[in-house]
Amino acid sequence: MAKAGKRTDRATRLHRGFGLLAALGVILVLAGLVGLFYTAVATLTSMLLFGWLLLIGGIVGLLHSIQARGTSFFWLGVVVAALNIAAGVVVIRLPHAAAAALTMFAALLFLSAGLFRLVGSMVVRGPQFGWTLLLGAFDLLLGILVLGHWPSSSQYVIGAFFSLALLFDGLGLVATGYGGRRIVGLVSEQGPSGAIPPD
Repeated sequence: MAKAGKRTDRATRLHRGFGLLAALGVILVLAGLVGLFYTAVATLTSMLLFGWLLLIGGIVGLLHSIQARGTSFFWLGVVVAALNIAAGVVVIRLPHAAAAALTMFAALLFLSAGLFRLVGSMVVRGPQFGWTLLLGAFDLLLGILVLGHWPSSSQYVIGAFFSLALLFDGLGLVATGYGGRRIVGLVSEQGPSGAIPPD
């Protein structure tokens, strides 16, 4: 009886944990959908968040470097931490300029990735030729569109990417939480003998 009670408590905790995971996923999905409707706000929010992460990470890295002074990596840690702090301050004070720079960088990445995929698919012609060619063309087109409307595209590109990341992460958490709750429920119904009790 004690083992059965412990098993039930463990199943209840797992069920609750997966439920919280699914609830967090729903929140991320809603945040992603809102961000897709208000991409300018999402861009500003993501840049400020990125800046604060750089700033806090730089301060933590600087404190860690001070604690590790006397080692061979002391000055390297100080320089990296100082760069992170400086970058964080710049991004926080000039989020729109930082978004424009990141958008330009993203557009160049899409262009280079698209060209490499297109050339690689034409040269190799492997079993994934059509899929690689399609991805390359999509990356190239996306890079051209973003770069052609730069810098005005910087108002929505970063926010759209950030919102899509939230949306897909949220959907993944919802699927994991829902699937986990179902598995825990099935295992609990089977009981210790492994057989599902009759109705």
